[in-house]
Order: sequence, then C-alpha cells, then structure tokens
Amino acid sequence: MSQPPSAATASRRRVTLSDVARGSGVSRATVSLVLRGSPLVHADTRVRVEAELKRLGYVYHRGAANLRRNESTSVALVINDLSNPFFAEFAAGVDEALAGAGYVTLLGSTGESVERQRAVLASLLEHDPAGIILSPAEGSDGTPLRTLIGARTPVLVFNRQLHCDTTDTGWDFLALDNVHGAQLATAHLLARGHRRIAFFGGHRDSSSCRQRREGYRQALSDAGLTPEPQWLVECAPTRLEAARQVGALFVRDPAPTSAVCYNDAVALGLMAGLAARGRHAGDDFAVVGFDDIPEASVSAPPLTTIAVDPRARGRQAAELILRRLRNPDAPPRTTVAAVHLQPRASSDAPRALDTGVTP
Repeated sequence: MSQPPSAATASRRRVTLSDVARGSGVSRATVSLVLRGSPLVHADTRVRVEAELKRLGYVYHRGAANLRRNESTSVALVINDLSNPFFAEFAAGVDEALAGAGYVTLLGSTGESVERQRAVLASLLEHDPAGIILSPAEGSDGTPLRTLIGARTPVLVFNRQLHCDTTDTGWDFLALDNVHGAQLATAHLLARGHRRIAFFGGHRDSSSCRQRREGYRQALSDAGLTPEPQWLVECAPTRLEAARQVGALFVRDPAPTSAVCYNDAVALGLMAGLAARGRHAGDDFAVVGFDDIPEASVSAPPLTTIAVDPRARGRQAAELILRRLRNPDAPPRTTVAAVHLQPRASSDAPRALDTGVTP
C-alpha cells in the first residue's frame, strides 16, 4: 500500500491532487470540490483536506483549471487613480462581492494615463478574465478600447463616460448622479447664505467633472446667480494639487466665500491650502466635497460632502458584471447610483462673510 508523501518529499516535485487525496483519505474529486469552494463537501472533510493542502504546500493552478472547464473565474478591475481613497474603497467593495461569488479580482491602476491604461488592459487580457470593470483614465476613447478588448469579454464602465457612446461599445455603464449631487452641494451653500460660490478642482475634459459643474451652474441659475469665471478653478483631482491651487481663488475680487469641490481629495487639499493662508474651513470659508471617503468624517473640521458610498458602489459594480456574465446577450444597461448630502462642520462658515448681498 502506497504511503502519502512527506512534506519534504513533496517539496522536491510538484504536488498533485492524488498526493493530497491519499494524505487526507478522500478521492481526487473531493479534493477538487474543496479547491473550488463547493458547499457539497462536509465541514470535517473540508478541514482535513485543507490541512493536507497546507502540509504539502499545494498551489492551485487556477489558470489550468479554467482551461479544463473552458471558463474563467477572474474579473479584471482597472482603476484610474488607486491613490485616491475613493477608489481604494471602491476596489475593496468589488473584491468583496466577487470573492463571495467565487471570482478572483485582477487589479490594475492607470494613473490617469491613456497609454498606461492600454498596457494594463493588454496585460490583464492575457489572463483571460471573465469580465472587466473599467474606471477610465481621462480622455479615454471607447473605439480603440473596444478594438483592444474585443467583443467576447464583457465590460462595465464606471463613473466616467467614454468619448464614444457606451452603447456603441455594447458595454454596461454604472454612473454616479453627478449633476444632482453638485446641485445638492451648491444648494446647501446657498441655503447658508453664500452667493459667491466656487467650483474647485477636476478637469473639464472629464465627463464626471463636466456633469458636476453642470449641477453647480444649474443650482446657481435657479437662485438667479451667474458664477464669475475666476470661481471655476481647474486642477488635478488630488489633495496635493488642490492645496497648490488655493491661491487661484483669491487673485481677484469679488473672491468666493465657499466652494463646491470636485471630490473629497480636492476638498481636503483645499482645506489644507486655506490653513496655510491663515484661513479655516468652517470658520471663514465653507467647503463641500464629493464622495464621502472614510477620512471625511474625521478630518479637521469634518467635511460636508456628497455621499456616494464608494464601497457599496464597488459591490454594485461587481454585481452588475456578474449579471452580465449570466446574461451576456442582454442589451447594454446604464445604472445611475443615488447620492445624498452629508452635512458636517466644514460648511458652517456664516453667511455674514458674504457681505453686501441679501439671500
């Protein structure tokens, strides 16, 4: 009767399913079920097999398994700026939902570079993912992306629109309600008596920035106001660049007394830049962000923001791509995620600062 190999013996050659089966006293089929996370395996058996897998140092070759089953159990997630805490939360939500469905997340970050995005996608496609969740880099064109990815791999685009219509690519789209969110932020400042309200951060080439500016302008227009050109300040949507650009708000009178920010990273950068100039958000300048990243509630002062629940949006994106995998022939679908205002102390600056104008 053959004996199960020792860990030392196994380390000198590739460990097989047969080795694990002999060592744990079960069949190869049972070991395979354990590796796939099947609920059909009894808990005690699963513990015994997993212990033997660990003892022998077995490494599951997922790619080979996918080839044998003619299917993929991975989904590629391509993020435009992983340094932004919003996308870290979003990615965590994606991974959480995919793992619960038995999928592995393949992560790539493009750093807002279209060229890097192409390289990342090409590399991830070599792993033959079942689907792709893409938050596009600024300036992304859907036509070359469609050519690169092809018709076989389903894609969910998140938040930013591509230069071509998403339906032209046959891809699903998960959007944030950017226009309404910026309207809520601006209306909140108007309600506090502010009339000189800036829109700070982001680039107009980004669809999400254009939509948030549109909501900002609509809220001002509804109040009978038109923003001064210098109240719209563009900058990279990062904390550091926002802090560097704070001076642009105060180069010309009338200077704004408050700002709707493109995102929370920009809002936190603005707050830091104000402090460096001897001003303080919530005391003599009102600030509203967009995203409600975890840091927003514990910043000094806590940041008023438009809450989108980035982790929940990640789970939603994963659920949408999984739905597409189950129903590949359904027409492309656009889903718009609701947002809401989360008021905190950063917008407490009083209306009296906006002198000379009655609400």
